[in-house]
Amino acid sequence: MNKQALIGRIAKDARLSKTAAANALNAALQTIADALKKNQQVTLVGFGTFLTSDRKARMGRDPQTKEPIKIPAKRVPKFRAGKALRAAVAKR
Repeated sequence: MNKQALIGRIAKDARLSKTAAANALNAALQTIADALKKNQQVTLVGFGTFLTSDRKARMGRDPQTKEPIKIPAKRVPKFRAGKALRAAVAKR
């Protein structure tokens, strides 16, 4: 499912226009991104938690040339699924 399909599904399920659904989704995603930029975590009970993690600098290898390269330290986003989401996905 891509973003446009998700917007369509939100619009249908919430009985909103596609414009209103797109605005709501964009606002939610931007709010999550802003919180992660501030190194805060966002917890949606039952769904999951968005958080950040710091990766240390390390040595890697260029796959084409096999030359060693230095990979700098950085902060990366992570998502940890909640209990209800894990249970919903596990059902068949």
